[in-house]
Amino acid sequence: MSPDTRIHSEAGPRYLDREALARALPASRADTLTTFALFEQVLPQLVVPQRAELNPPLWELGHIGWFQEWWLARNPQRLLGAAADPLVARTLGVRAGADALYNSSAVPHDSRWALPLPDAAATRADLAAQLSRTLELLADAPQGDDALYFYRWSLFHEDMHHEAAVYMAQGLGVPITDPRWQPAPLPPPAGDLALAGGPHRLGHAGAGFAFDNELAAHDTHLAPFRIDQQARRWAEFLPFVEAGGYAEPRWWTAAGRAWLAQTQAAAPRYLRRSGKAWQQWRHGRWTDLDPALPACHLTQHEALAWCAWAGRRLPTEAEWEAAALQRPEAFRWGDVWEWTASTFAPYPGFRPHPYRDYSAPWFDGRPVLRGASFATQPRMRWPRYRNYFPAERNDIFAGLRSCAP
Repeated sequence: MSPDTRIHSEAGPRYLDREALARALPASRADTLTTFALFEQVLPQLVVPQRAELNPPLWELGHIGWFQEWWLARNPQRLLGAAADPLVARTLGVRAGADALYNSSAVPHDSRWALPLPDAAATRADLAAQLSRTLELLADAPQGDDALYFYRWSLFHEDMHHEAAVYMAQGLGVPITDPRWQPAPLPPPAGDLALAGGPHRLGHAGAGFAFDNELAAHDTHLAPFRIDQQARRWAEFLPFVEAGGYAEPRWWTAAGRAWLAQTQAAAPRYLRRSGKAWQQWRHGRWTDLDPALPACHLTQHEALAWCAWAGRRLPTEAEWEAAALQRPEAFRWGDVWEWTASTFAPYPGFRPHPYRDYSAPWFDGRPVLRGASFATQPRMRWPRYRNYFPAERNDIFAGLRSCAP
């Protein structure tokens, strides 16, 4: 069985048909609203600090419904899929003036704290009307990748925002205790996985949904390499911290040293030393750290520094993808997002899809992360998916896997 055939049989979400989407869209919305209700309980006025890594929770909620409506109910070219004109005139939505509130392409991030947003009850009512209209349209939509493209996109978009809500909750002290969104301890490392290298088809080809940055599939050649079978745990990362790694410039890149100077970091985010023990800030309180958990909330700078200290290196995204596809029985992934050594850049032949701001604005030198995290919706997990954040981000659920030098 070829890798792409195996993906097709195991990764149904990229091939969701009309009936499966009719179940998944309300399920995603239920998770969105459940998590939002937790924000309401802990943050009665829904006020959060104005920081680059946050959005006002009411804005996040309204944006999710707006996005779905913009690309489906209000989009006369919704059945054209990736060939749709992003600038086509839109019909009216459930709320007049919503574009000036929720269009992330036009509403600057820092302005969102001052917008005249509808209250929580009105926003929920908007989302209910928007989802109802989406499901009505879906019931009459043809099967096929083009006709279902924006339904799939809207589903994945909402799932992405749900994960963002979970990591924003972590920083704000909002307890998210649903067992689905908790990290799991990992077994002790079992050694490297050896891959012979050779040709690898990088990116998505064929049927099903694909994000524009996963296209176009192209051949690359890999040298033989050895890679960790799973993400690194705190048990492997903390010895670097305890050995004074954050105070030793030789382990850090120039960008990493600049980040250290700016932040004065002496340990990973959300960790502290309590006597001889380590504690982690989680669910709004300090608890003893389980060293078997995957190391998390690391910047790429910290991942690279650990690799230098350990005599290892980060994998390229092509190495990561090849290992995930060629050795799925031994390559465990999905515990944390994993920094790679690759820069987020367009594949040869890249063509932006209608949502122009999804990929192209971020081909700016930031690194690629691969995999998924414990807070990622299972339907979002896909071995060819490319995530991307600035190297200094440590609010996301990101860790590392390493390769032999």
